[in-house]
Amino acid sequence: MSRGTSKAAYAMTSASLPPVTLVLGGARSGKSRFAEQLLHREARQRVYLATAEIYDEEMAERVRLHKAQRGDGWRTMEAPLDIAGVMVRETEQGDAILVDCLTLWLSNLMGAGRDIQAETAQLIAALPQLGGPVVFVANEVGLGIVPDNALARAFRDHAGRLNQRLAAAADQVFFIAAGLPLKLK
Repeated sequence: MSRGTSKAAYAMTSASLPPVTLVLGGARSGKSRFAEQLLHREARQRVYLATAEIYDEEMAERVRLHKAQRGDGWRTMEAPLDIAGVMVRETEQGDAILVDCLTLWLSNLMGAGRDIQAETAQLIAALPQLGGPVVFVANEVGLGIVPDNALARAFRDHAGRLNQRLAAAADQVFFIAAGLPLKLK
């Protein structure tokens, strides 16, 4: 068992992955690390599907730290907008994918003026086409105060609906708080 992994977390992650897993949590809750642990138990090729776009040094440093945390054995694909297409292509040979993170993907879609409902529907429609397991990471953004501006409220609402739709379609869902996993489904 790796450092920082509780016995309960190990027991929850030791079985083979189902087709779709969703890992939710707040900022710095440990959700990415937990999702990586899920995939480390897979013998197949692991693909890290990155949705972040690097616009400044602070974000570049975050990406560097994420890569170092993951360690070796990952192939990274960047897909700030078209995650559904990349997932289907990359799982054709049975590869396992970590999508990190849906919240940044949503932000990218909004910034590009894309139709969020149509993009969410396309993502959900791609799930039955996957040839290997996919673990999605997303922030749970609806636990705080109501934002004071329309853009932030729209983002929160879109994120909540996206998380609900994906959770309904997922085979298992975890919520991470303070590095501790709670299996919701």
